Amino acid sequence: MQTLLINGTWRTPRERLALDVVDPSTGKTFAEIGRGRADDIDDAVTAARASLSDSWGQFTALERSRVLLRAASLVSGQADELAKLEARETGKPLRVARAEIDVVARYFEFYGGAADKVGGHVIPYLAGHNAVATREPLGVTAHIIPWNYPAVMFGRSIAPALAVGNATVLKPAEDACLTTLKLAQILLDAGLPAGALNVVTGTGDEAGAALAAHPGIDFISFTGSPRVGTLVQQAAAINHVRCVLELGGKSPQIVFDDADLDAALPVIVNAIVQNAGQTCSAGSRVLIARDSYASFTARLAEAFSALQVGAPEHDAACGPLINRTQLERVTRFVDRASRDGVAILARGRIKDGTSPDGYFFAPTLFGNVPRDHELARDEVFGPVLAALPFDSEEHAIALANDTPYGLVTGVWTRDGDRQARMARRVRSGQVFINCYGAGAGVELPFGGFGRSGYGREKGLAALEEMSAVKTVVHRYG
Repeated sequence: MQTLLINGTWRTPRERLALDVVDPSTGKTFAEIGRGRADDIDDAVTAARASLSDSWGQFTALERSRVLLRAASLVSGQADELAKLEARETGKPLRVARAEIDVVARYFEFYGGAADKVGGHVIPYLAGHNAVATREPLGVTAHIIPWNYPAVMFGRSIAPALAVGNATVLKPAEDACLTTLKLAQILLDAGLPAGALNVVTGTGDEAGAALAAHPGIDFISFTGSPRVGTLVQQAAAINHVRCVLELGGKSPQIVFDDADLDAALPVIVNAIVQNAGQTCSAGSRVLIARDSYASFTARLAEAFSALQVGAPEHDAACGPLINRTQLERVTRFVDRASRDGVAILARGRIKDGTSPDGYFFAPTLFGNVPRDHELARDEVFGPVLAALPFDSEEHAIALANDTPYGLVTGVWTRDGDRQARMARRVRSGQVFINCYGAGAGVELPFGGFGRSGYGREKGLAALEEMSAVKTVVHRYG
């Protein structure tokens, strides 16, 4: 149960409390983690703060770069082991988990390559003065990451923070954190000094809340629900700490009559069944031009009917949901929609041989969903796709923007002018034209509008979010 990493040492929580780790494919406990609380968070923040004035704070940008690049190599070398653990604790297919570990290595590689290239600039100013703007680390950064992509989120959040010289405290999700603990050890093995990365496992309302409210942190990165995001903002405001929040989405795929439907179909299906729909950027709405609506939804229904759900070793379209609470939540969404008379066009099936105690849910396609129904506006966070027809480009834009979220949009059309108009007018942090997701997108700034949160992760934008500008004016002569 030594799952807390504080000042370079693995230890148990002060109160020696524990939490079970459950395999979502079987519903059975297979591991135990420490249940850290406020005292453990305080120890972690203290260790991070000390590292800034001691070892880690003395690392040059080049030395930070080399640590991250070594970590990338170590992740690649242990990819199979990490993927098996990721698959077991999240339930996702093994091939998917393996691809995600490759993404983690890419995060360390990308930010390792960028660490010694974060510079400043000279500002034209008064005669007899030199003025420069430089970038410096914020200090101690807090990272609260979710259970849907634990390994990827570790790389996405921790790598840029370390690249610019911050010391970090991580609170992983209690439902899936074992790969993050392995990755933390890999960073130590790569030469990261004690205190630069600290990890406290535990619950959100204990360890997570204590971290967000701690007066010793200088920045918070949070990915999760809008409700908890509000609590994080409130805690940060008390200490005047800025945040990057990624809080979910209700992302549309917009399919026009002139689209390449053969190319669009598998991408649209994958965008909602990937990770069993437990993805903030899931394409959970498909908006289809009315003239193509009947024929394309029939093709979608055929594709959904062929989908299978299974345990990681089954190599199915997707795995189980993460826990029983999530299974019950998604089931209630579907049951309410059915009671409201929204038509189910197709459902996948759960593969034979799965455990009856696993948290499996068959992908479900709904048709002619009213624009004001919760299926068209609220995040289900499961493999549930809502199909809506539209009558014109203006109508499509109105439907696309008719949710509180604004994270990702897919646009399918061969018309170049329409592509430009749609990209400009949809309220979305990312817009993909005739594609969706574009792989891991490590290089692409990511974030949203409205209830999807604010700030940007990924790409070079993350380095800006996790650093501060300092202006230095020197009078000479």
